[in-house]
Amino acid sequence: MATRSEIGAVYAGAVVQGIVLVAFPAVSSIFTSAAHFHLSNTEYGGMFVPQAITAILASLLGAGLTRKIGGKRVLLLGLAADFISMALLFCSQFAIGTPLAYFALLAATACLGVGFGFVVPSLNTFTAAFFPQKVDQSILTLNALLGLGTALAPIFATIFVGLGFWWGLPLLMGVLTALLIVFALRLPLHDEAAPAANAARVKMPARFWLYAAFALVYGVCETMNGNWSTVYMANSLKASITLSSIALTVFWATVTGGRVLFAAIEHWVSERVVFRALPALLAVAFIAIACVPASQPVLAIFAFGLAGLGCSALLPLVISFGQGELVSMRAAVAGALIGFYQMGYGIAAFGVGPLQASAGLGLNGIYRASAGVAIALTVVAFLIASASTREKA
Repeated sequence: MATRSEIGAVYAGAVVQGIVLVAFPAVSSIFTSAAHFHLSNTEYGGMFVPQAITAILASLLGAGLTRKIGGKRVLLLGLAADFISMALLFCSQFAIGTPLAYFALLAATACLGVGFGFVVPSLNTFTAAFFPQKVDQSILTLNALLGLGTALAPIFATIFVGLGFWWGLPLLMGVLTALLIVFALRLPLHDEAAPAANAARVKMPARFWLYAAFALVYGVCETMNGNWSTVYMANSLKASITLSSIALTVFWATVTGGRVLFAAIEHWVSERVVFRALPALLAVAFIAIACVPASQPVLAIFAFGLAGLGCSALLPLVISFGQGELVSMRAAVAGALIGFYQMGYGIAAFGVGPLQASAGLGLNGIYRASAGVAIALTVVAFLIASASTREKA
């Protein structure tokens, strides 16, 4: 049975990983500002390509690595990569005005991808092992804490940017990550799911690809809000840095609040009902975002809040549903789905800039098109959740 310290370390890891994950989008105004890095939209989006690639590789390799060195070591490797990412982001300020600055940012996001790809599946696996009788609820709780971290990141960024030293965010997170590594090193963190890791060698069932499609399309939808909201607010709606940061904070705050809410009401509202309804709500939110008048940027904050609610429970639920149904590969489900989620992340993070350049679309047009992507997500959600029983693949 897990100790309080082990559970605390896993939950603290979720909050820290959430902050680190959103550290880059949270300071997007610094990256695109002429006074700092002066990146174009294409360069800004391209900055996240290494993150997507390394996150996919790390999440897909994580199950095999866990068999060899154990879940604790995989978690520690991920946290170490997060630490290096924050260190590189901090050091990039000293290279502003030279090509080295962009290379430092690319290296930083690559390390972040490794951290995310190792840490998040490990945390999900540990949580499922710690609470085997209530896996769905415990994973929702874990992801609510991850969401709490993502909501805190733009708040910290606004504070540090306002004080005149944006690099305070990576400095703070580097220190917190280092402290968490030291704390986790002292714990046994028994990987109770390790024996099941051999299941990762089993051929993937046909139903897995439905889950994978959902994770990929969801990654596109989430990233359109998580990575592009501040750029959309600042460039298309001419909002201030503060309002742009508030929009990102509200998005992640409602992601977190939704996860808490749906975990709390699971006895009254079926998780499968929630799973079917949220993508449709997300489609409505995308249309609302696209229709916000340029003179009313405050309205976009409410629209991004609606989008956060639409995103909230989808990723943790598809992971827990997958672990419940695909028992022949249960130990590998979290990592595999995180990998496909990161593919969607990469598509949306990098694809927006070239799409604007080639098709002449503004961000509002891309948000309008994203509503169609959310509708496709709704269809896949119904295919996953409509099964009357979870067939054991």
